[in-house]
Amino acid sequence: MYLSAQDIEALEGVRKVHFLNADAVRINKSLGDAVGMTRLGIHQISVPPGHFSTEFHCHRYEEEAIYVLSGAGVATLGDRKQPIGPGDFIGCPINGVAHEMYNDSNEPLVCLVVGQRLAQDVSDYPRQGKRLYRNSGEWSLVDHDDIEQIPR
Repeated sequence: MYLSAQDIEALEGVRKVHFLNADAVRINKSLGDAVGMTRLGIHQISVPPGHFSTEFHCHRYEEEAIYVLSGAGVATLGDRKQPIGPGDFIGCPINGVAHEMYNDSNEPLVCLVVGQRLAQDVSDYPRQGKRLYRNSGEWSLVDHDDIEQIPR
């Protein structure tokens, strides 16, 4: 399938607010959905000035990639803060390093975000002390303190 630049411009953006962070707001255009893709999520996102792209998190099974198209901001990658701008690339392998972006500029931060769409994933939200288990459409959120390790 094919989307022209005009097709993408005409797509209705969906405003999304992260369920754990009211300051994590983005306008999402799902390019992958528009062409029928089911195994990769491909999104053009626009993060308004003064907002985060998501809650600080890491995935245990899904990889993500971010390419900055326009605007500026700061990416937090673990303990490191990295200024970002057009042409920059962020890879998020399943290495347990939490990440987020913050738009500290006066214009939208626009990125292409690509991620796997596995039926199961585990995500940690270290600042919130929470873990999300995603299993075939069911989401279960637990406090890190309530996770019981089972010896093998």
